[in-house]
Amino acid sequence: MERTKLTGRIVTPDDKEYERARINNNLSISKFPSKIVFCQKTEDILNALRWAKENKVPFRLRSGRHSYENFSLITGGLVIDVSEMNKILINSKKMTAKIEAGANLGKVYNKLWKYGMTIPAGTESSVGIVGLTLGGGIGMLSRPFGLTSDNLIEIEMVSANGELIKANKSENSDLFWACCGGGGGNFGIITSLTFRLHAISNVSIFSISWEWEDLEAAFRAWQDWAPHTDERLTSQIELKSKEANEIIAQGVFIGSSIKLKKLLRPLTTIGSPKNAWVKEVPYIRAVKFFDVPSGNQPALRKRSGSFIEKPLPPQAILMMKQFLANAPNSNSSIWHQSLGGAVGRVASDDSAYYYRKAIIAQEYIATWENRDEEKQNISWIEALRKELSPYTAGDYVNFPDRYIKDWPKAYYGDNFRRLREVKTKYDPFNLFYFLQSIPPYKGWF
Repeated sequence: MERTKLTGRIVTPDDKEYERARINNNLSISKFPSKIVFCQKTEDILNALRWAKENKVPFRLRSGRHSYENFSLITGGLVIDVSEMNKILINSKKMTAKIEAGANLGKVYNKLWKYGMTIPAGTESSVGIVGLTLGGGIGMLSRPFGLTSDNLIEIEMVSANGELIKANKSENSDLFWACCGGGGGNFGIITSLTFRLHAISNVSIFSISWEWEDLEAAFRAWQDWAPHTDERLTSQIELKSKEANEIIAQGVFIGSSIKLKKLLRPLTTIGSPKNAWVKEVPYIRAVKFFDVPSGNQPALRKRSGSFIEKPLPPQAILMMKQFLANAPNSNSSIWHQSLGGAVGRVASDDSAYYYRKAIIAQEYIATWENRDEEKQNISWIEALRKELSPYTAGDYVNFPDRYIKDWPKAYYGDNFRRLREVKTKYDPFNLFYFLQSIPPYKGWF
C-alpha cells in the first residue's frame, strides 16, 4: 500500500523560517518539532494525520499559538498547524458565519464588522478562534451575549479515524456538548466553526484608574458592582504591581455614553481616581482599544487563574495586595473579568463549560525579560494561586497551568466524567494527547 505523503507548507529545522514557525506566544517553554505542516485545506489535515499514524510520530495541533503551556508544540514530533486555513463565509440573511479553524480574532472581528455584526469573543487579535471557543471563550461581550461557545452552531472536525464529521445539537450532539468548553485538542482536529451572529454598531467604553493606595477600595467596589450591573455592560479590573502603581477598570457597554456614566457611579465615587473617561465609539474601535499590542507579541510568560463565585472577603483582597507589593517585577498583575448575565443563565451541565455560577474570572499574570528570572516568576504565580484557593474555585481551561495537580476537577468540575465518555467514544486509543488532555476510559473498546 502506498504511504501517505505530507502536503501543505512543510517547515523543518533545516529551513530558514523554522525558528519563526516553531515559536508560540509563550517563549518560556521551548520546544523543537521535527516537522511543522501548515495546512491550507482539509486534505492537508487528513494527510498529516495519516502520515503521523503510519510513521508512529507523535503530534500536536496548533492554530493561534496562544496555548499558555505550549501544549500545541512538541519536541521531535509533528505540529499540525491550521493557521493558514482562515476563510470566513457570512450568511447575512441567517446571521451566521462559517469560520475556518485558522482564523484569528483580529480577522474575525474585522470581517464581521463589515456586515455590522460580531460574536462575543476575546480581546487579543492574534488569539485563534478554535482554542478560544473550545475552552468556552470569555470576553468583553460575555454578559449580554454569553460565551463564544454559547453562540456556536456547528463544528466540522477530522476525527481520530480520519473521517471528516459534523457535530451540532442534533448530529453527534455529545461531541458538540464536549466542544463547548471541553478544551482544545482533545477530540479531533477542528476544520471549521459555524456561529450565530449579533448585530452591533456603536458602543460605549470606559476607563477608570487609581493609584496603589486605592487598591482595596477600588476592587471591593468593582466586585460588588460588575457582575450585577446592567447586563449590557461587561468590565474588567487589573490590579497591577506596587511598582507599576496602577489599578485600572475598563469595559464595554452596548448603549449610550450618558447611560454608562450613570452606571459607573459606584466606581467613580470610590477613592481618588487619577483618570476617568467614557466614550461612545463604533464597535470596531472598542475592539482595537482592548487589543493590547504586548499580548500579541511572543514573550517569556506564566499564567494561571481561577473563578470567583462569591465576593472576595477583605482578607483575600489584602492577600492580593501583599502579593502585588512583593511581585517579582513591575509586569506582574492580577486580572479580573465580570461574568454573570447570559453566561450564568446556562446550567453547568448544559455544556462542558462548568463554571456558570462564577461571577468573576480571575487570571494571575507574570511576564519577564531574562530567562534566569523564570523560577521566581513561576513561584510567585503558584504561591498566589495556592494562597487564594480557599476563596476561589477551579481554573479556566484556557488559562492552563501544568502545576495544578487535580486539573480535571479544576478545569471541568462535575463534567469531567462525561467528557471522558465522549473522549472514549471518539478517540478510544488516545491519539489526541498532550500533558493535560482528557484521557479515555480503558477497556471501553
